[in-house]
Amino acid sequence: MIIGWILNALAILGAAYLLPGVELEGFVTALVLSLILGLINVFVKPIVLLLTLPATILTLGLFIFVVNALMILLADYFMPEFSVQSFWWALLFSVVLSVFNSILQGFKVIRI
Repeated sequence: MIIGWILNALAILGAAYLLPGVELEGFVTALVLSLILGLINVFVKPIVLLLTLPATILTLGLFIFVVNALMILLADYFMPEFSVQSFWWALLFSVVLSVFNSILQGFKVIRI
């Protein structure tokens, strides 16, 4: 679980480095942001997904990207060390973060 947390923080750090509309102060901030995003995904996201189920069905699941961007903006609200300039940067950040997490989780599966 700790390895997954660190890998998620590395993915956050990499995505923030690539995107000029996202600012992050450092690795410790990435660790805290990873924790906050995890808590948001556990407690808030299921409720939002349930409320937006009709829109998700109509868009064939694409509305989940919007929900992910809103969760990132919520984390931005709670963390002054993390800044996202707009909804569109949050949307792009969520996509890049998903790609990075997929790649890094692949390394987690490979154990020596």
